[in-house]
Amino acid sequence: MRHSFSFVAFVAFSAVLALPHGALAQVTEKKALTLAAARKMVAAAEAEAQRNKWPGVIAVVDDGGWPNLIERMDNAALLAGVELAPGKARTAALFRKPSQALEDAINNGRIAATTARGFIEMKGALPIVVDGQVIGAIGVSADTPDHDVQIAQAGLAAFSP
Repeated sequence: MRHSFSFVAFVAFSAVLALPHGALAQVTEKKALTLAAARKMVAAAEAEAQRNKWPGVIAVVDDGGWPNLIERMDNAALLAGVELAPGKARTAALFRKPSQALEDAINNGRIAATTARGFIEMKGALPIVVDGQVIGAIGVSADTPDHDVQIAQAGLAAFSP
């Protein structure tokens, strides 16, 4: 059994070495958000929300907008927050900017932005950026839009790549 694994590993390694020189140049490294990082950000965001008595929902998503972690605090102000927080985070991740940018665009006359189906064009989510690359986002639905951003900023401040 052990010899079989060694042989398979040798064959796989040999196959990589046999690739044309340019083949490896066609692959890039991609940074990814870990669950541990998401937990750390949610804990910091939750502490900010609790400190100010603004219970709500906090979500962290990956660069594709898929949830890493969603937390609904006890006595969350809005039941809709379980949809809004991850939706805001998804918006920030996929548009690669704070969700407020879309809300501002709409409020400043860019009504066509409302046709972006499946996105939450509301203040309260921030992208997570490492070396200029968006690797995810944190979104909040708790209290007022400004409070949501304050909570998200607290979570983002706890992130250290």
